[in-house]
Amino acid sequence: MTLPRFAYFKGKIVPYQEAKVGVMTHALNYGTGVFGGLRGYWNADEEQLFVFRPLDHYRRLLNSAKLMCMETDFTPERLRDITLELLRAEGYREDCYIRPLLFKADEIIGVRLHDLTDELTMFAVPFTRYVEKEEAHVTISSWRRIDDNMIPARGKITGAYVNSALIKTDAVRAGFDEALVLTEEGHVSEGSAENIFMVRDGLLITPPVTENILEGITRRTILTLAREALGLEIVERPIDRTEVYLCDELFMTGTAAQVTAITRVDFRPVGTGKMGPITARLRALYDDVVRGKVAKYREWVEPVYVGQAESVAAD
Repeated sequence: MTLPRFAYFKGKIVPYQEAKVGVMTHALNYGTGVFGGLRGYWNADEEQLFVFRPLDHYRRLLNSAKLMCMETDFTPERLRDITLELLRAEGYREDCYIRPLLFKADEIIGVRLHDLTDELTMFAVPFTRYVEKEEAHVTISSWRRIDDNMIPARGKITGAYVNSALIKTDAVRAGFDEALVLTEEGHVSEGSAENIFMVRDGLLITPPVTENILEGITRRTILTLAREALGLEIVERPIDRTEVYLCDELFMTGTAAQVTAITRVDFRPVGTGKMGPITARLRALYDDVVRGKVAKYREWVEPVYVGQAESVAAD
């Protein structure tokens, strides 16, 4: 992966090589950080880079910070502005990924959340697909999803992603692209870092936020698009493990994964064993929406380069 040229660090944009922390940093030793993941999408027709739903991402980031007893004066709007400034410095004319991180910055030994200094850093890198295949082959993980009373999955907490790393590595080493993770009750929660949707008997079904899932921005987007653009009936309810063997379509969503079809679970085909029509339609629509090509949802995207968006709108 190409390293960025710049990073936001200690209140300003600096060369990436200058954004360094000491090995005693609390977040490095104890996982006491929270992060976000945003995408920038290049629209070649408009010659514009669009950041997708930045304010929604930053509201979630600040909610994650609350869970970790972080004190910060940042607002979603200020974080958005830093993001745009950073991307303009990088000058990307391609799809990219933005990673903001709030972390406990003290160089100190001792497990706690209080009486520590909270810092923000941010960087952006060119980025294409997270799951390389358009049709993914997944397994049911032997690892369980962390519970809300252990480490809240609705927050993007750095230490919690050890759970995701264990899940992903075991799946890939076993020859799969991804894994589905169960709750302690045996319900399907999500993937290692993606929300899950299932089509069965004409219904679009997804686990509710009480099933130890990340409250995904892409998930929320797909719920809106499925209801408004495709007219689908949506049900949020627990999903049993064996339902994914019997459903008509299955797909996962996330900022990194976008909309990725799941066509095999373990060694069973999902539906026909190919990407289904609902998944395909949502995938294509989502790709247009994030690039600012759908007027109805244009408010979801934030143009990076000043001037281009205004001139196109005027035309």
